Amino acid sequence: MGRLLASSKAEVNQSVGSMKKNARKYCHTLCPASPGGPGDLWGIIRYHVPMFVDEAIITVSSGKGGSGCVAFRREKHVAKGGPSGGDGGNGGDVVFRADLNVDTLHQLTGKHHWTAKKGRPGEPKQAHGANGEDCIIRVAPGTLIYNHSSGELLCDLDEDGKEVIIAKGGRGGFGNEHFKSPINQTPRTCTPGEPAVEITLRLELKLIADVGLIGKPNAGKSTLLSVLSRARPKIADYPFTTLEPNLGIAFLPGDVHRLRQLVLADIPGLIQGASKGQGLGHEFLRHIERTRMLVHLVEVEPTDESDPIVNYKVICEELAGYSEELANKPQVVVLSKLDLLPDPDDQKELIAKLEKASGGRVLALSSATRQGMDPLLNTCWDQINKLNTAE
Repeated sequence: MGRLLASSKAEVNQSVGSMKKNARKYCHTLCPASPGGPGDLWGIIRYHVPMFVDEAIITVSSGKGGSGCVAFRREKHVAKGGPSGGDGGNGGDVVFRADLNVDTLHQLTGKHHWTAKKGRPGEPKQAHGANGEDCIIRVAPGTLIYNHSSGELLCDLDEDGKEVIIAKGGRGGFGNEHFKSPINQTPRTCTPGEPAVEITLRLELKLIADVGLIGKPNAGKSTLLSVLSRARPKIADYPFTTLEPNLGIAFLPGDVHRLRQLVLADIPGLIQGASKGQGLGHEFLRHIERTRMLVHLVEVEPTDESDPIVNYKVICEELAGYSEELANKPQVVVLSKLDLLPDPDDQKELIAKLEKASGGRVLALSSATRQGMDPLLNTCWDQINKLNTAE
């Protein structure tokens, strides 16, 4: 019987080893250059599945204050040393800090409770208890913090390095040394530390960028972002390829002593009714609120055979329907995918129609041939400088 069990155990070990070997071979085939080496399936999941999160609900709790201590000095040759109980330490605070190295709220989705350390109690010989460690939560610049219960806006972390204390730690209690007096020379009283503060928060991220790229689905926004910057958004020949905003930095040629750059935000395509919440309208439109100006891309030959002029007017109506401030943002109208309309006369005719509808100058470009990139960047740069001067 014992030999049979031993034989079965050996066969099981051999089978398990074979399964592991096959699994490693499969992972190697799936992603031979994963971060942890061949067969690192966790590396595949972690590094090859991007996730953009712009809303989160979490509960934060500050640290409780430490209690005071009741103690008396007891040393040789010291008669009636008196009270010597130390104060308790203060509880830690919950601090939110804007950090440029963070670009989404993804790190908050897997942990719903954030707690600071509590203060340590006081000790004899008038020793103060250790203060609790603060809980510092780093979020992306542009994060708004709301009280989830009341809806009150608590803070807008709109600058890198800006921080705010959301939940203040409890104050430490007094030891009996605080209560001595001529008529009470041996007090046996101390106070407990203040309780912790707990609050449920709703965090909302609105991207901060110089230029927001807007337009109908499949207007060429992601391709333009990939050409102007090193960002690599998903690009395909069907609508709604972009399901989350993407950021990129465009560097403009100029003096070596003067760095010229623009932060671009690729906003997913808008549809008619977006301002009323149709599709994911509200999810996308709120990211445009923090951009300083807009680049409105109009496709020369829409894949759905719609009219480019009508498409332009639809997007403008959705911006106005969402907020007046959004509709009044400086806007550069751009005719995209110019390579699909090779006849110069047709190009001039369409540009003229679009200029009449928009009431201003219209630029034309082609991301495929890189035509019109420098005029677009210089126009955006001049507009941003005007806004800086006005401020």
